[in-house]
Amino acid sequence: MIDTLHSALPRALRLTLLFAAELVLVMLAFQLFASLECRATSVEGACRALRGVGLRGVSLLVLLAVYFWAVRAAWQEFLRLAAARSGGTRWVALHVAGLMLIILPMALVPDHALNPLFHRILPLMVLGGGMAALGGLFWLAGPRDWQQWLRPRLVPVLALVLLAALLPNLAEAIGPIWYWETLTQITFAGVALMLALVADVPVVDPAAQIIGTNGFLVAVADSCSGVEGFVLVSAFLALYAVLFRDRLRLTRFWLCVWPVALLLSWLFNVIRITLLIMIGAYASPDLAVNGFHSFAGWLFFMLLAMAVLLVVDRIAWLRRVPGRDAPAVPLAEDALAARILPFVLFMVAGVLAQSFWADPILAYPWQALIMALSLWCFRVPLRAYLCRPSALALGAGVLVGLLWVKSAPSSYSPNTDALQSLSQAGLILWIAARCLGTTLLVPVIEELFFRSYLQARLTQGLTGPLGRPLAVLLAIAVSVGCFALLHDRWLMAAVAGVIFAALYHRRGRLADAVAAHMVANLIIAIAAASTGDWALI
Repeated sequence: MIDTLHSALPRALRLTLLFAAELVLVMLAFQLFASLECRATSVEGACRALRGVGLRGVSLLVLLAVYFWAVRAAWQEFLRLAAARSGGTRWVALHVAGLMLIILPMALVPDHALNPLFHRILPLMVLGGGMAALGGLFWLAGPRDWQQWLRPRLVPVLALVLLAALLPNLAEAIGPIWYWETLTQITFAGVALMLALVADVPVVDPAAQIIGTNGFLVAVADSCSGVEGFVLVSAFLALYAVLFRDRLRLTRFWLCVWPVALLLSWLFNVIRITLLIMIGAYASPDLAVNGFHSFAGWLFFMLLAMAVLLVVDRIAWLRRVPGRDAPAVPLAEDALAARILPFVLFMVAGVLAQSFWADPILAYPWQALIMALSLWCFRVPLRAYLCRPSALALGAGVLVGLLWVKSAPSSYSPNTDALQSLSQAGLILWIAARCLGTTLLVPVIEELFFRSYLQARLTQGLTGPLGRPLAVLLAIAVSVGCFALLHDRWLMAAVAGVIFAALYHRRGRLADAVAAHMVANLIIAIAAASTGDWALI
């Protein structure tokens, strides 16, 4: 049986599966069976960072699987690369030695001494992880072979590495946005219902959100609501939509597949919590508690996302063009991607600012740089939108800008505490980035997404079943509602959104909506700079 499997699977796939299994087993061993508690060590930050490395590694493997799925030429070249020759036995030895350095502490250090001695064990584990990763990489293929394979596809691979590195941080940062009491209550009710079906005497306290059976009780907190699963599933669906954009009916994909995937993610989370309660009640309380705080949930959410994508790939109703060939249009020249991806990067930049800066307002120059680079990457398809805006659009922009400034509440005090920490040169740089980003970059990115993509797509998709007038009204309402949710002053933002949407609908020219948005933001930026009230923007 082993010989048959060995001959059936390509060498690259066999080794990749081996590395994935090693990574998962090491993660689960330390999280479920070792008494390591980062809070009890003297290097808590480093301990948590090390624990996150495994999760990011698994995320990268799954993201690469989706990439190979879409770009078949890259996968075939990868198979040929690994089948031709390996890097040599010295890399195998390096990989095995690295694994030994990782697992030896758990085997040799007593449980009670693991936390006090972890600051001494940590360097060995970091060294072992580096050796195992480097040895495994060059066990697959030699350095020159990797260089040849990466040269034509360096940008997408680096983008996937960056996404894998940031995915846990994104889930943590976005989580509070999706935490709301109703979701936690629904999750609690789902667990209670499922526990009633499998447990003899379930204990349920809805007021305190405590649930359990047989003496094992847990509190269903906001972090148990399933938000992390939502983030993971959404991230993989988004990557799939980008890579398969020429073959998917994207409106059907997002309106039908995404809600179903989120529902399955929530249901899976309910089942996970129920199983952990049963394990704690009838098998091992310690194992169950560790399970609640382990990355096992992440692993299963990734598997769920892949299962959803496998099903989607087989549904002809969601496909626009039959076949599995790679997209004919390069990503940087794709008009649809130009309307969506700059907005995605704009949102990601905001999340990163909230995650890595104590005062997120100070991160704006970096956010502006990300926005500028995203628009520069799509400069080819964006040229189609260049035209002279109408006088009506410019006048509408003046009206929106004045209304925004005049309607600002008096309590809208300037946030200058963080800015006062900047040097004079730093403050000048920040003001320049803020004004240029607000006036030139944000209007283009937001109008590309909300008007040229969301409003236009909804109008096109709803015209058939609803008729043109109702489709237009509904498309404007949805795009304006989403636009308003991005702003603290949502009512005034909705008024501005209606004006921009009407300008776009009037002649079907995005330049009118962008010009009005730019003029409005220019007036607001001038008012903010003259008063120092940057909260206006």
